[in-house]
Amino acid sequence: MELGYIFSIHGEVVEVVFYENHPFIGEILVLEENPQALLEVNRILTKDTFVCLSLTEPEKLFRGALVKRSGKRLEVPVGEELLGRVVNIFGESRDGLPALRTKEKRLIYRLPPPYREILPRKELIETGIKVIDFFTPLRKGEELGLFGGAGVGKTVLLSELMHNIAFFKKGLSVFAGLGERIREGHELYEMLKKTNVLPWVSLIFGQMNEPATVRFKVGFVAATIAEYFRDTLEKDVLFFIDNVYRFLQAGNELSTLLSVIPSEDGYQPTLLSEIGELEGRLVSTKSGSITSIQAIYVPADDITDSGVQAVLPYFNSVVILSREIYQEGRYPAVDILASSSSVISPEILGQEHYEILLEAKKILERHKELQQIVSIVGETELSVENRIIYRRARKLLNFMSQNLFMVTEQTGQPGQYVKREESVKGVKAILEGELDQVPEEAFLFRGGLGDLKS
Repeated sequence: MELGYIFSIHGEVVEVVFYENHPFIGEILVLEENPQALLEVNRILTKDTFVCLSLTEPEKLFRGALVKRSGKRLEVPVGEELLGRVVNIFGESRDGLPALRTKEKRLIYRLPPPYREILPRKELIETGIKVIDFFTPLRKGEELGLFGGAGVGKTVLLSELMHNIAFFKKGLSVFAGLGERIREGHELYEMLKKTNVLPWVSLIFGQMNEPATVRFKVGFVAATIAEYFRDTLEKDVLFFIDNVYRFLQAGNELSTLLSVIPSEDGYQPTLLSEIGELEGRLVSTKSGSITSIQAIYVPADDITDSGVQAVLPYFNSVVILSREIYQEGRYPAVDILASSSSVISPEILGQEHYEILLEAKKILERHKELQQIVSIVGETELSVENRIIYRRARKLLNFMSQNLFMVTEQTGQPGQYVKREESVKGVKAILEGELDQVPEEAFLFRGGLGDLKS
């Protein structure tokens, strides 16, 4: 077989020369003397020179090193053997357990199913988290986005959703740890193990200390594994990503390394196509469904950031986490009025939930207006009617706080799983004045209506 050689190395970008038997774009090249060192052909520079991206640490490479073609694109092992395991983008074990033995591999870059095969579902997924089930419900086979700046609880809320749905529903889950801290990945693994959820979850990690090439591919690898569960095993799959912004960031780093001229706002010109390539695969078919829950970091708390705006249209339910609410001590720190869901209709939610939700939002809108008056002249200056609305809205906001299973060790409070019907009953009782005599502090971190009356 005709060998090539490394002509130059610029960090993760490697130029390789092949005089004969030219490789194709996307092909994996292997260092002859170290089969663990892999390169992926990115583009053709000249007739015999090819620009590659290193899939391993560039320290393993040197000028003049011989490389050989594999004739293959990047593949990942798929199968039930991945459940309960932690792997990297190559399907290699990262949990200290024996190497995986699977019967099948699949290419990580695949086209989404044809439009005619996509089959929307009508069934709601109960998460056990009041503020999500009541204000931004999630339908099976759709996408929920958790948007927020640094340190407002995105990872905790994502992990709580993963715990609640996997633990109480026992569904298959795929988790993509994309560019986040190793510590957070380890904590998640230990939590899943402790709560006996791990056997239903497959975890794929590409942490922030790894090359941008690796981080960029984590989402595609995880999507490939989820598609196998959906199409071959015909299962309903839960797909989690933490954090989508790191995917965009990795793409931006690669774009810079490859000297691609950025767009006006500094992001790579391929931003929209990259996010579409990933999100477009997370759909439901006749075989099964992929329900996606993703955390998205909002840089400098600026929701208008171009990267954030590129991701936003793909979500059916959007949960915005607020630093102001977080600082007030209400968790999860969800900005209810900024959050939204496309499934808010009487046909899906039922007439009662739909009407109560509209009334609750109306009261919260009014509370937002009254809050400005109260901050200047005080609550006593409000009319009797406005004072009632203001106090009920305060109770409603406090009622949406909740103790989470994920932080039990930090807070000392047991986690709460609240059914959607209980959330609806509780909000209804607040809006109808049944709990007007209960002080608003009593609504903090309670479960359903029964906890309020006890």
